[in-house]
Amino acid sequence: MAKRKKSTFERLHSGALNRQQRRELGRRLDSNDPGLQVVHADAAGIDVGNASHFVAVPPDRDQAPVREFGSWTDDLRKMAEWLKSCRIRTVAMQSTGVYWIALQEVLEAAGLEVYLVNARGTKNLPGRKSDVQECQWLLKLHTYGLLRNSFRPPEEIRLVRRMWRLRDRWVEDAGRAIQQMQKALTSMNVQLANAISDISGVTGMAIIRAIVEGERDPWKLTKLRDRRIIASEEEIARSLEGNWRQEVVFELSQVVEAYDFFRKKMDECDSQLKTYMAALPTRELACAGTAEIVPASRKGTRRKNDPGFDLRTELRRALGVDVTAVDGVDVLTGQVLLSEVGADLSAFPTENHFAAWLELAPRRDVSGGKVIRHVKADGRNRLANALRMAAQALSRSDSYLGARYRSLRGRLGGPRANKAMARYLACLLYRLLTRGQAYVDRGAAYYQQRQNQRDRTRLERKAASLGFKLVALTQN
Repeated sequence: MAKRKKSTFERLHSGALNRQQRRELGRRLDSNDPGLQVVHADAAGIDVGNASHFVAVPPDRDQAPVREFGSWTDDLRKMAEWLKSCRIRTVAMQSTGVYWIALQEVLEAAGLEVYLVNARGTKNLPGRKSDVQECQWLLKLHTYGLLRNSFRPPEEIRLVRRMWRLRDRWVEDAGRAIQQMQKALTSMNVQLANAISDISGVTGMAIIRAIVEGERDPWKLTKLRDRRIIASEEEIARSLEGNWRQEVVFELSQVVEAYDFFRKKMDECDSQLKTYMAALPTRELACAGTAEIVPASRKGTRRKNDPGFDLRTELRRALGVDVTAVDGVDVLTGQVLLSEVGADLSAFPTENHFAAWLELAPRRDVSGGKVIRHVKADGRNRLANALRMAAQALSRSDSYLGARYRSLRGRLGGPRANKAMARYLACLLYRLLTRGQAYVDRGAAYYQQRQNQRDRTRLERKAASLGFKLVALTQN
């Protein structure tokens, strides 16, 4: 059902600010007495930098209400002591790079409440900002409750997140090393990639290592072929007849060493990740279903880049539900969900708030109660990107979600359908984690049946508006 347009009375009393009201708010904030309600009386604002931080407190708390502190630990502690001597209880600062992390830890250890603010939230409000005025501007906005605190998962989830992101970087580096190996082979006209599907598999790496060690006979190299390879020995031997250039072979040996290094670092991250995952508490949901059926596609063999332990069991224990039962969501997507937001989604009141935090909700510029344009949001959220990839995996899925995705792609096109389906998956995962219900696939036929019913209802309403009546044809 289409959303009803708000009347002028509803729009003026809904709390949203139009352009004229925003300009008026800016003038009031620039004045000495804005006439707004004070939300945080004991507030401070911090302009976070690389070498130093500027801190502003209310003018009546100190003779020098704006001070500059260094970024080293001793000065951070002095900052915390000065804020407490000024009777400050809460501080606001922007999430600038990674410079805020050490500062937040020191301030929270001193018992201060820290508001980590997205820079986009301060840009949406009018006002002058410079290096010196920034902390005073943050102080004023935070005093009147105009800043929103950012979501941060608990400490144990942040440990998992840091290790998973580090492991993801090693996976990307290993992928680039595989591309470099293929490029080196192609430069020597060694067409191994045309004979086997994956040169980083058992057969491909065995042949490449033998080439690096000095073997040049294609028929001897063919003997390293795994029995599961579809290509014949002759086909592989013909593809290994190349011009063995010394500098390219040296490059290939360097890339193989780098690839082995990245794989070793992935294994070390797996060991550390297993320790952090085991330390997570077991989550038991009161209404969680017990009869969960795992699709056969989830029971396949372990993939090359999967962690070296039973990640799916650990996810089920930490999340309380089996998110991999949802079509398109594999263990890697489930791990991104756990590492980015954790199992407790109580910080998001509704699934719509969760989708908006993921930048999967539509963003519109509204003027005079009308949508004047749609603003494209950059997909920087790691979980949102993982859900987009999960949505693309539904293109050939014979399931309810697969049928829904294909319908969206036919009406909206590829990119918009990916975002819409990613939002649907985010809302679905939110329900699973908050309600503890087991996911049950209703099938593609069920979705088609509902779609036919919606089409019939729409046609009946259209016919009624034109003074006609829709009558079904009798089957002979």
